[in-house]
Amino acid sequence: MTALTVIILTKDESLHITRAIASVQAIATQIIVVDSGSSDDTVMLARDAGATVLHHPWINYATQFNWALQHISDAPGWVLRLDADEVVSPELAAQISAGLPEVNGIYVRRSMCFMGQPVRWGGVFPIQVLRLFRTGAGHCENRWMDEHIVVTGPKAALSGMIIDDNHKSLDWWVAKHNAYASREVVDILNRTHRFMPQENIGGLRGRQQAAVKRWIKDQIYARLPGGLRAGLYFFYRYILRLGFLDGRQARAFHVLQGFWYRYLVDAKLAEIRRHMAISGDDPKAAILAVLGIDLGAGAS
Repeated sequence: MTALTVIILTKDESLHITRAIASVQAIATQIIVVDSGSSDDTVMLARDAGATVLHHPWINYATQFNWALQHISDAPGWVLRLDADEVVSPELAAQISAGLPEVNGIYVRRSMCFMGQPVRWGGVFPIQVLRLFRTGAGHCENRWMDEHIVVTGPKAALSGMIIDDNHKSLDWWVAKHNAYASREVVDILNRTHRFMPQENIGGLRGRQQAAVKRWIKDQIYARLPGGLRAGLYFFYRYILRLGFLDGRQARAFHVLQGFWYRYLVDAKLAEIRRHMAISGDDPKAAILAVLGIDLGAGAS
């Protein structure tokens, strides 16, 4: 059996954590849950399900995940990154159990359900993501948003799937994406002003779908006028890529994530730039004043 450490980051995930752990219970050598201050039963449920629970204060996803990697640096075999609201499909579990190829990283497919309904159209899912890698061969990009696993050496792909199926309310989803929008603005400003280190998954090689999308986002989408680009992207996704063919809940996902969220990022970015022009603040001070995000000593 392949030695496998599964890392799950949590905060208030009592609704999902038992399900996530159950999906990898048969294939994992150890399951590490890194909790950042849950106020519900997440920690108790994770321990009851057989996971080892660690505690670490939250800064951003990359910092949290890389801290977890340092904790298991001596573990043999492989690492699987799994979000608390995701499950490993039986097909993927069987493929991992059968033995992994002689590579350093492995892409798997990822699909999504929104309010209980699969998102099948719009050109967004399924997507290949690098979630499996040999211990010591990979880490999470140092970014505030849209972070990916970076692995050195050869890579392969499996056809099995990780399924994102969050059962929390729409209010929770909106609040989460409001925070995501603020984090994305930090990354956008950092690309221009370089006030802190930022990694990039780099060249367009092999199956790096994430790298292709990053290039399109940075080199094409980012150069379009703010606000307008959100409408153009929604038209591409909802009309040209047939997102309107999805069911009612999945159509709501296209509108909210494909238009509202993208417009919100642009509106927040414009707000920060107005503040900088009026106040004379540098980006770090403006981000703190407008978004309430303290970049601390990590920015200069």
